[in-house]
Amino acid sequence: MRPGSHARLRSADRRHGASLIWVLLFLGALTGGCRSAAHTDLKPDAMPAPTGTVIFLPDGHPDAPVRVRVVKTEAARRRGLMFVRSLPADEGMLFLFPTQEQQRFWMRNTYVALDMIFVRNDLTVLGVVEHTRPLSDESRWVDGDSQYVVEVNAGWARAHGVREGTRVKLETISLENIE
Repeated sequence: MRPGSHARLRSADRRHGASLIWVLLFLGALTGGCRSAAHTDLKPDAMPAPTGTVIFLPDGHPDAPVRVRVVKTEAARRRGLMFVRSLPADEGMLFLFPTQEQQRFWMRNTYVALDMIFVRNDLTVLGVVEHTRPLSDESRWVDGDSQYVVEVNAGWARAHGVREGTRVKLETISLENIE
């Protein structure tokens, strides 16, 4: 090695390292800016308080109310109950969609086993997917079109006699401004 070559190598290493740091900072800023509001406005396991009540009216069983968090936007529906580690009994989430159509759900980043209750726009239950597997990307649905979906703790629907045809009543829930 020639004299002074170590100094040139150290200088080149410093320039290369500084360039690498700038590239990493740029990429971090770029990807951080691409996150949707749905992933940044709530901390893991933080949920807003319930804002309405869905009352299921199953034949042969007492009325079964569920206090729900209502989601009306695409971003909020994508987030759903992701990162939530527990769900109080008789609480859940109501997903409102702008039109009645085939709805499909998954359990990505969802730690709580759930029942998914699919509701038609005439406020009758289309069907129930029971005991979904947490943290699964498997698509879950019932055959037919629904406009609303209620997610509750696994086992809740069966315990309360909720099944296809069960009538549903919404209290303090606006069906306006669904995106």
